[in-house]
Order: sequence, then C-alpha cells, then structure tokens
Amino acid sequence: MLLDNLYNINSKNDNLAIVTLSDETHPVFQAHFPEQPILPGFVHFDIIEDAFEMEITTIKRAKYLKTAHPNQSLKYERDNNKFKVSCNGEDIAIFTL
Repeated sequence: MLLDNLYNINSKNDNLAIVTLSDETHPVFQAHFPEQPILPGFVHFDIIEDAFEMEITTIKRAKYLKTAHPNQSLKYERDNNKFKVSCNGEDIAIFTL
C-alpha cells in the first residue's frame, strides 16, 4: 500500500517499460530524505516486478549510479536477467537478477 500511486507505467513490452514517478508529495518521497526527495533503491525491484510481470527471487547484482527523483520518467530495459534503468539518457541503475 505504501507504493500505491507512486508511479505510472506509461508503456511496456517484454523488454522495455517507461515509468513516470509521482510528485514529491507521495509518502515514499516524504519519508526518504524529505528535504531532498529521492526514490528508495528497493522500489526499483517493485517496479520491475510490476512492469515485467515477474517475481524476483534473487538479486545477483545491484549497482546504483544516480538517484531517481519525483516526476522523472524512467526507462527500464530488460536483456534476459539484466535490467538497466535510465533517465534522459543517463544510467541510474543496473541490476542482474
């Protein structure tokens, strides 16, 4: 329930999902550095599960390169068990599941 209305999946297919985050008034952003709201890293896994209709059972690698902020559109790209998250052409995170 904490993640309700946190993001909207704008488009998706088997290998790509475009997601827009809500604004800074969402409780997740209020709780995680309220003066400088960012998306908590674990939420990326919830988004991946939702967008790609899968259950994550193992995280082999998680590398965070930049922070995600309210109102951003994030691109989740899938290549088998590897995922790349980017925003405006800049990589935000890379995961191997």
